[in-house]
Amino acid sequence: MSEETMSVLDFEKPIVELEKKILELKEISKEHKQDFSSAIKTLDEKCEKLKNEIFSNINAWQKVQLARHPRRPHTLDVINFLMTDFTELHGDRHFADDNAIVCGFAKFRGEPVVVIGHEKGKTTEERIHRNFGQPNPEGYRKALRVFKLAEKFKKPIITFIDTAGAFPGIGPEERGQSEAIARNLFEMSLLKVPIIACVIGEGGSGGALAISVSDRILMLENAIYSVISPEGCSAILHKNDISRISEIAESLKLTAQDLKEFNIIDEIIKEPLGGAHRNIDETIKNISNAILKHLTELKKMSIDKMLDERYKKFRKIGEFKVLKKK
Repeated sequence: MSEETMSVLDFEKPIVELEKKILELKEISKEHKQDFSSAIKTLDEKCEKLKNEIFSNINAWQKVQLARHPRRPHTLDVINFLMTDFTELHGDRHFADDNAIVCGFAKFRGEPVVVIGHEKGKTTEERIHRNFGQPNPEGYRKALRVFKLAEKFKKPIITFIDTAGAFPGIGPEERGQSEAIARNLFEMSLLKVPIIACVIGEGGSGGALAISVSDRILMLENAIYSVISPEGCSAILHKNDISRISEIAESLKLTAQDLKEFNIIDEIIKEPLGGAHRNIDETIKNISNAILKHLTELKKMSIDKMLDERYKKFRKIGEFKVLKKK
């Protein structure tokens, strides 16, 4: 079984099967020089209708699966498409380099910026090399080193969030995983340059938050951003009862739509029908337009106003109301 076949989600299968039929019909038409344009058009229309039916009604758990899709664009895809002159920086100057986080200087639409993001990798070898996008403390310390360089040279920061969470091994704990994350939260809140964070896949717990304290938080339509994964929540509350995973995902309110409603994120970036992996070029163009819009707004602000609004933005998260008993 090919990797592409294995990466088809259950609710995508009817669409994929129909697309295969359309492709086969086109190949037969070309090979035998017969006109099947009418039949192909009918199947195309049927396929579009099916996509609309399926993807207009997907639930939170299905969005989790889309956010984790193996063919979904990752940070390096976005950087290679959006940026020019990318120069990657390595190492935290304390312990080691961490391949789960990529950092560097680049140009975004001709403007010098600093870019930082989680990288999961695509092939099995790449995923192992990148530790499946789960950083160690040295990854966050590398990110902080580059954040400080951005501030020193007065360059805007753009971060891309795509991680299941910080790596939960013994080694990272011994090397101060929680301290590294906490230090980033503190330092990012005070950086005197514009910061835009974009959740492109999974935004898992502190591992995501450690590079997403920003002036603007953007989120792809089918990305997720949550304090814990549905599986982790299931393990704690329901002893890994998989039958309740969809219910748990819904309860966590982890979708872009939920988070926009709670004013945690600032904008939902539209994806092509069926998910980002179905048209990566279109997805990244949408990301580019959203970043440009917010970066333009932020550059018009004074540093003091920007820092004040950043502070207020995060202080407002978690507001609650006490309801009086009737």
